[in-house]
Amino acid sequence: MSTTSIPATAIKEWDEVRSAFASSIMVDTALSSLAQNLDGLEWPFSGTDEKASTYLDYTYRELQAEFEGRGKPAAADLLTQILRETLSFDEPFGEMVKQTEISSQRENPMLKTLNRLSIPESYPIALTGLDVATRDLCRMEQVETIGQFAVFAQNVSKNVIVEGQFRELLNGLAHVDEKTLARYLPVRAGSTGVHLLEAFILADRSPDPVNQAAEAVAWFRGEAEHWRSQSILDRKFLERQLLAISDPALQDRVARLVVPHFVTKAAPRVTGWAKFVRIFKA
Repeated sequence: MSTTSIPATAIKEWDEVRSAFASSIMVDTALSSLAQNLDGLEWPFSGTDEKASTYLDYTYRELQAEFEGRGKPAAADLLTQILRETLSFDEPFGEMVKQTEISSQRENPMLKTLNRLSIPESYPIALTGLDVATRDLCRMEQVETIGQFAVFAQNVSKNVIVEGQFRELLNGLAHVDEKTLARYLPVRAGSTGVHLLEAFILADRSPDPVNQAAEAVAWFRGEAEHWRSQSILDRKFLERQLLAISDPALQDRVARLVVPHFVTKAAPRVTGWAKFVRIFKA
């Protein structure tokens, strides 16, 4: 077949096949091996580069010219046939793998813990109490949420040793250890879900408390709006929220994170909270 008279159907079929095969698990398998798995087909070339990935960037016209130059012009149509027929076996297998992965995730004990405690899988790693090293690991692995953390942790090879806070959070999720989880997630004893006050406490322990506190206010938008509306109606509302923190030093630090987001001016009554606000805003 001359490169000047290539049927449009051949070009169209090659473009469809090469696009589909790019995501195949067989993309780097030797073409001779793929051909052997199909009845009556044989790939005419040998060598380590004779695999589908070598040719997927070729247009059909370039493919035809390549094989004509090597004395095997029919190899272009043969390659299309090999990839097309391999896909007919590969696609059901890929779907099976996909379904297996979904099933495996459903059986993930850490995801079950999140569901049991009503902790949103979308809760950001950036708003946890994890240290810089663990955050950097998550960033490298593109783990942005606690749900992604659970999936990633389950898929980590058993031969890989994980230590530090990564391991602590992993174990806390695996064993529903709420005390451990409270070190890293804004959970509250005797309650489910995540909470803004605990998010402020985690922000205080973070590498950048001010920015993490601001991000927490944005993420807890609904609860933050409730705090704003209640603090307008009740001057002691914010003070009562902070009283849940038993450590005076921690209470003071968290208050300094809270004030910029919820206090516009000092309350006229001279309460301990009002005094603090005046001193802070002075």
